[in-house]
Amino acid sequence: MAAEIYEIIEKARKTGKIEKGTNEVTKAIERGTAKFVVYAMDVEPKEIVAHLPILCKEKKIPCHEVDSKQKLGIAAGIPVATSSVAVIETGDAEKDINALK
Repeated sequence: MAAEIYEIIEKARKTGKIEKGTNEVTKAIERGTAKFVVYAMDVEPKEIVAHLPILCKEKKIPCHEVDSKQKLGIAAGIPVATSSVAVIETGDAEKDINALK
């Protein structure tokens, strides 16, 4: 399951648009531009990403947890770890995202 999610992020990065980092992701959720949100479970302290699933539920945005902020950074195409990623434009990943819902 997690491998699929990393692939979705990568596909969305290449063919659509993503936001990286909890501040950007939070803004995207609040603006209603996020179509899909992923956050890492190995973020310390947990409070950094704890609000994301709650916000997503309020806005009815699919939200998934993955095991590694390092792998999430790689999937997002950046050389550092990232705590969370929001897909803004799904691009070719739309079918994959819909399959997860």
